[in-house]
Amino acid sequence: MILCGAIDPECRVIILCGAGKTFCAGIDVQDLMKLGQQLVEHEDVARKSKILQLKIKDYQESFTAIEKCLKPVIAAVHGPCIGAGVDMISAADIRYCSSDAWFQIKEVAFGMAADVGTLQRFPKIIGSDSLVRELVYTGRKFTATEAVQQGFVSRSFDNQESLLNSSMALAENIANKSPVAVQGSKLSLIYSRDHSVQEGLDHIAMHNQSMLLSEDFANAAVSEATKNDPPIFSKL
Repeated sequence: MILCGAIDPECRVIILCGAGKTFCAGIDVQDLMKLGQQLVEHEDVARKSKILQLKIKDYQESFTAIEKCLKPVIAAVHGPCIGAGVDMISAADIRYCSSDAWFQIKEVAFGMAADVGTLQRFPKIIGSDSLVRELVYTGRKFTATEAVQQGFVSRSFDNQESLLNSSMALAENIANKSPVAVQGSKLSLIYSRDHSVQEGLDHIAMHNQSMLLSEDFANAAVSEATKNDPPIFSKL
């Protein structure tokens, strides 16, 4: 679904939400059992390791696809968001939740270190190294209120209906902006997060030397200067 939205010019923003009472219950135990069956078919540690490596990489790419998606991705979380759910929304651009949401980095309970994105992305989101380590090492739950306080989610809403309505309103707001500007901003934000300030400046300069020639920039500049209604931007 993310991949389809990434290449569909009709799509400008993607919202991730869950069905039922749970946003994400974490990894499927049945999948773990199937993986275990694959491993017992081999006695050699190199063969077992190769199977695990490919499986881990597959899981990693499934969540990195959210980050690589050119369109902004909004995670609208209600109820439990456990393990892989935290991996997934850590790769999203914006996180909203309802007041009944709670989060848990639960991998330690399975005797493993989280390996598909949380340990790499979550610390860069909330900024408190001490709290990150507490949540990772203990696997304790943290509430919507704590998630807002620590900056993991932007806003919390009273119920799922208001969460989805507000997420849709946010998506519509973003969708009305220039897709050239929005997608370029996402590209630069992600690149700059993982590079030095100067590297980030060089990257956006290279990007904008062509993107500022877009009709979007000219039309938006004229609209701002003349105080007219914002232009309707073409698909990208």
